[in-house]
Amino acid sequence: MSSENNLRQQIIQKAWEDEAFKKQLLADPRTAIKEAFQVEIPEGVEVKAVVEQTNSYYLVIPVSPADSSQAAVASPPWK
Repeated sequence: MSSENNLRQQIIQKAWEDEAFKKQLLADPRTAIKEAFQVEIPEGVEVKAVVEQTNSYYLVIPVSPADSSQAAVASPPWK
């Protein structure tokens, strides 16, 4: 598992177990992640946190590796 996927799983697990963290994550994900995991996300990176509902599903399509102008954005810049 990549470090990005590992961090994602840790964030999700903490949100499931800690209601205060979940509320902070939804309101201010950058600060919530920094405080809980000591991971600083650069200011130029937009972070959104949403709660999936039983009647909704969010599919995130990453930047295509073929799009060289966006290739650097395909992996998290905080690695």
